[in-house]
Amino acid sequence: MVDSAFATDDVIRARIHAWQRELGAVRRLADNTLEAYGRDLDQFLQFLAGHTGGPVSLKTLKDLRGADVRAFMAQRRSESLGSRSLARVLSALKSFFRFLEREGVMATEALNVIRTPKLPRSLPKALTVIEARDTISTTKEMEDRPWVAARDMAVLSLCYGAGLRIAEALSLTRADLESAVLRVTGKGGKTRMVPLIAPVRRAIDLYLELCPFKSWPEEPLFRGVRGGVLSPRLIQLRVAQLRGALGLPPSATPHALRHSFATHLLGKGGDLRAIQELLGHASLSSTQIYTAVDTDRLLDSYRKAHPRG
Repeated sequence: MVDSAFATDDVIRARIHAWQRELGAVRRLADNTLEAYGRDLDQFLQFLAGHTGGPVSLKTLKDLRGADVRAFMAQRRSESLGSRSLARVLSALKSFFRFLEREGVMATEALNVIRTPKLPRSLPKALTVIEARDTISTTKEMEDRPWVAARDMAVLSLCYGAGLRIAEALSLTRADLESAVLRVTGKGGKTRMVPLIAPVRRAIDLYLELCPFKSWPEEPLFRGVRGGVLSPRLIQLRVAQLRGALGLPPSATPHALRHSFATHLLGKGGDLRAIQELLGHASLSSTQIYTAVDTDRLLDSYRKAHPRG
């Protein structure tokens, strides 16, 4: 494979750096997304260098055809890349070329003729109310150190009781807990307010009472056993232990607790727009998938209970 440092000229590399700065500083994309976009563009430029037989220049990009992009996408598909990953690749490429157009560098229609791969419709796999509660309450039986057990219970309580992503829970500071409403910084650096219900507050207070490390207002709340910032991997491993203990399916993960939060709210008559705000979804379509989950559960219960089901 051609190394990207030699696959592009200095002008292209400078434009790539400017694009990445814009994605981070202006659009405030998450670090993982920035890394993935950069990797996707890098692979495309390496492909173009081999495809055209020379370093990629602005002229190479101006002469780009839809067939060139299709050839790249076909290669990535042959490498067993799934539809979701291919859609992200195409999104990264379109983002870069739109940036070049906005900057007045060049314009191309090559990517406009490429359709986004059709994504399989997968429903979030929520736990039942009893499974979610058992997952949290059983945590203390899996850990001999009371403060670590209290910490893990508090994190999982935030996932289920406040609908937080695990990264959002682990980035909380004491300053975020100053009122009955939790200030959460989500994807893209967007802040939202989430009610902090009593059971979740009690779980956090117990952790703070038992934690041997002092935390300052602006420092991350949850700590590892050596006092550093808690790794999400440790919470994922804890839930894996709980899956085995409770006989839960592989889909039972920390993120499944967030799905359960939304599904159970909706099942109790929660407003879809309010749930969208609580989850921090930018688009209502992202939240609407939970209506399908709730409908599926309703139909399943109907089939099992009805005499002619």
